[in-house]
Amino acid sequence: METKGAVIMTDDVAQAFAHPAARADAMRDGAPLDRISLRDHIVEVEIGAFQAERGTTQRVSFNVVVEVAPIDSAVADDVDRILSYDRVTEAIEAALGSERLNLLETLAAKVAELILVEPQAVRVFVRIEKLDRGPGALGVEIVRSRQDIAPSDSTADDTPRPRIVYLGTAAIAHDHLAETIDRLAQDAVPLILCVGLGETPAPDIPHKMAQRRIDLLAIEQNAWCLAARDDRFIVVDTRTELDWGMRHGQISVWAPSKMVLDAVEGPTSGPADARSLVGWFAQTMQASEISVIGVEAPDAGSIPVQVREIDA
Repeated sequence: METKGAVIMTDDVAQAFAHPAARADAMRDGAPLDRISLRDHIVEVEIGAFQAERGTTQRVSFNVVVEVAPIDSAVADDVDRILSYDRVTEAIEAALGSERLNLLETLAAKVAELILVEPQAVRVFVRIEKLDRGPGALGVEIVRSRQDIAPSDSTADDTPRPRIVYLGTAAIAHDHLAETIDRLAQDAVPLILCVGLGETPAPDIPHKMAQRRIDLLAIEQNAWCLAARDDRFIVVDTRTELDWGMRHGQISVWAPSKMVLDAVEGPTSGPADARSLVGWFAQTMQASEISVIGVEAPDAGSIPVQVREIDA
């Protein structure tokens, strides 16, 4: 009896560390489905929640198995009508390219969701491992089915296009700031307020990454100073919160650290160059306009810029 138990334990452990194809086989219910698989696909990427993982890349290995619905024999040899290997690697590239991620679990879920929107995909097994964080591979494995993915309500892009209001230091302190914001809010276009560095100089140190953090925090201190002027101004640091605020009439004040540090393609200049930072943010948010008050206008490509005055 003890020997039998030991055998079962050994089999379970072996299966747990086997390729996801073995996991798919073990979880088969009823008739087996066809599968496509991607094995030992290695990408160098910046990922991780620890400070030591920021500003550097590491090797990440992907193993993916997709169970697919059978296809009609008439189209079985038509590469444009099937779920191909390229769709799997494209899902990985899209998940990595959307934003910098801290957790492998989040990355695995994004990859699975992108694969399961394909009509032929039924269930997907995703294993992701970091190869450079220790003597062995550190990873996660998830299983997702088509029913786990929430259906989209609409194929149309209904994301609001906000007006970015870039305020100088004098405008933040002006007695008639509230009236000016009221005027800008009259046409019901969502407002997101942005600021640069405050009047108090940030520490200046000879370390690029540390200086970047210090400057971002200095901007966020100024954002909180702005929020203290009016209870309607809510400091926000994530894209999800910004999108929620735009849909619910909230006037958000952008705290840039998280979005900048998590961006795959961040601003080309450091945060001390607030004009470039605001221009990058406006393009990221697909802003309809940048309203500039009391500060030099940023370059935001094709986004129109309006220079405005504080209401007297």
